[in-house]
Formats: sequence, C-alpha cells, structure tokens
Amino acid sequence: MSEAQNNDHFESDNRHCKVACVQMNSGSNIAENLSSAEQWVIKAAEAGARIVVLPENVACLHAQNSVIAKNASCEETHPALAHFRRVARDQNLWLVIGSLPISVEGDRVANRSYLINPEGQIVDFYDKIHLFDVVTPDGEVHRESELFRPGKRCVIVEAEQCAVGLTICYDLRFPLLYRQLAQQGAELITVPAAFTHVTGQAHWEMLIRARAIETGSFILAANQCGKHPGGFQTWGHSMIVSPWGEVLAAAEEEPGIIMAELDLSQVEACRSRLPTLVDVEYFATSTFLPNS
Repeated sequence: MSEAQNNDHFESDNRHCKVACVQMNSGSNIAENLSSAEQWVIKAAEAGARIVVLPENVACLHAQNSVIAKNASCEETHPALAHFRRVARDQNLWLVIGSLPISVEGDRVANRSYLINPEGQIVDFYDKIHLFDVVTPDGEVHRESELFRPGKRCVIVEAEQCAVGLTICYDLRFPLLYRQLAQQGAELITVPAAFTHVTGQAHWEMLIRARAIETGSFILAANQCGKHPGGFQTWGHSMIVSPWGEVLAAAEEEPGIIMAELDLSQVEACRSRLPTLVDVEYFATSTFLPNS
C-alpha cells in the first residue's frame, strides 16, 4: 500500500476526503475475485479511506468477452452486486464497483459501474459509453460491441460531500465526456479500467494526467494488472492524480491499494486560475485539402 498527500498549491476550505484505488489481477474464478476485492477494501477502510474504487470487470476478467458476458445477471439478482453492497455496508464507506456485466435487454449486456453508499444502497450507475473496439499494435483484436450495449448518459453523483463523475476504461480516450462531467460540476472522476499492457505502457499515465489537467478534476484510476485467462495482460499502474496533474499516488504492476488525502478545494481554485471550462473562443474552420 502506498499513500500520498496533496502538495499545497492552493488555499484550503477544509473539504478533505481520503480515497483509495484497488488494483487487482482478476481471473475467471468469481469467488476468488470477490474475496480478494473484499480484503483490499477492508485494508483501505482500516487505513481510513472514505471512497474506494475497484477496477473494471472486477468479478471476472478473461480475454474473451463471451466469458465475461455469460456471467451477466439482472441487477436484482446479481450475486457480485449483492456481495459488494454488503462490503460497503460492513466497512461503512462509499464503494465504486468498477464494473459488472448486467443483463439489460435480450442477449445484450451493459458494462456497468455502480456507486454504493455506506448503507449498502445503490446511489446510481453508469453504463460504459465508449466500447473497446480496437486492434492493438501487437495484433490483439477487441470487439466489446459484439456483446455489450453502450451507455447513453453521463453520470454525476454526490459522495462524501464531493461531486463524483463515473467513467470506465476506454472512455479515458474521449475528452469531451470528461469536459462535460466537469462542466456539470464533477470534482472527482473515477476511471475503473482493464487497460491492456501494450496501450497502457504507451498512453495510460499521459491520458489520466491530461484528463485531470483539462478538467481541473481529481482522477481516480483503478486498473487491472498482470496476466489473465485467455492470454490477456493488463498494465496496472493505478493512479490518483490532482487537478494540477500531479501524481498523488501510483501503483506498480502488482495487486494492492493506493491512497491519497484529497483537498477538494483545489478543484475550484485550479479552475478559477485556469478557466478552460468556461473561457472558450469559437472559431471557423478553413479547409484547403486536395479533393475536399
């Protein structure tokens, strides 16, 4: 476990919140994954965390999306959802369930992130908008849209006197979503992820820090790590980043937790000094490309 505290760039209004990201190596054994996640949440709670973020596909991760999707259940009967609701209640904290496969319509599945309050109640959920349909440089083919249905709404919820925006993994590459969350008041944005080793090594840190700087928000990015069934490998390096783009806490490539004490007043202070969310000049585009 590593822990960091904000550097004091801005005056504080005494709104502080201790947060944690859990980095896991989830496989296809759901019971083992749930037990491991619970133990990490307990450690974070014992260290004083009030908001804990779990990674994407926390209950089951496999190279084949069909393996993940076959474990989907509706919200009312989903065993992993019930498990994490109990964990949040037992540990008396806010828990972001990175994502679970939720049956939504016909044979379609949502890749859904939940915010659970300290009473174990579902506050709200977010369905991943941008599905991972890519071919990585090493030739891996990913087609989430074959089984998953994209979400249609961005979500901001209040937790521990903080406005929290919910996103998932590949969303990180779409800055307009983060800008919209920040413009609507999000102070902290969660990024549960299963970023691949290849793309993570190349882009993970710079994307997280860019989204933090662009929006003047804290970013809590909880990633999967290591090798998973089916030959899939994720990057790890979970991070907590300040509105100024500072890395407050970072993991390596092993399971564990990272923590930071957030001074939430930094959000407003940073946005007032760099008002990029409101100081926008609109401009025309002139195109001089051949055959345009």
